[in-house]
Amino acid sequence: MDLRKLKTLIDLVAESGISELEVTEGEGKVRIVKAPPQVIAAPMQMAMPAAMPQVAAQVPAAIGTAPATPAVPQGHIVPSPMVGTFYRAPSPGADPFAQVGDSVKEGQTLCIIEAMKLLNEIESDKTGVIKEILVENGQAVEYGQPLFVIG
Repeated sequence: MDLRKLKTLIDLVAESGISELEVTEGEGKVRIVKAPPQVIAAPMQMAMPAAMPQVAAQVPAAIGTAPATPAVPQGHIVPSPMVGTFYRAPSPGADPFAQVGDSVKEGQTLCIIEAMKLLNEIESDKTGVIKEILVENGQAVEYGQPLFVIG
């Protein structure tokens, strides 16, 4: 095939909406494929929230004081055994499996975690009283995330 014809075919593919062209001429065969455009993600720039200057103004006052440690719940922690969605009750409108102040026995269902359309009952691994529920109903949970504190 003539080089001028080849150049014309390449220009035709580049300028048109087609992504591929195949031409057979005699015993010669030419196939031209237009590569999809490369998408390059621009670096994200985050704007400072309006509340940040107020926080920055409070920081110097806190310098020199003891660093605050996050409150670690006292008692036995029941962690999430999987990633999913946390539900306190077996169905919407039903009573929750457990509430703060309830006595629970080892093996008693505390909640359900939905993962991949499967409802998994999470059972207590210790007998005691529910001191705290650390997750809101319908909230996504991660593997190992604390769900309940049993005292």
